[in-house]
Amino acid sequence: QVQLVESGGGLVQAGDSLRLSCAASGRSFSTRAMGWFRQVPGKEREFVAAISWTALNTYYADSVKDRFTISRDNAKKSVSLQLNRLKPEDTAVYYCGQSLRWPMGEPDYWGQGTQVTVSS
Repeated sequence: QVQLVESGGGLVQAGDSLRLSCAASGRSFSTRAMGWFRQVPGKEREFVAAISWTALNTYYADSVKDRFTISRDNAKKSVSLQLNRLKPEDTAVYYCGQSLRWPMGEPDYWGQGTQVTVSS
């Protein structure tokens, strides 16, 4: 069974940076795509960024491209999301997801989420 645990969320001001981390359990981490998604109350969960199992391929939502960077460490079974130049509209609960597929689509496993709040 796969478990994903996010950390690193918090309250920051516009223009600040945060680094989110996701720790995974399970044997197959190095052969799974990983991604980050986010959700605002009353809205559907939206895709943010994804990274392939080799880390050679990444893709981002247009809204975060050039500001966010996804990375992974297969030895540590972790994936990170560096959030730079944060905007109030980035406020959301951020979820880590794992998928057997690439492009990853809807994850097979989800974490519990970590709150990011950006004040103006």
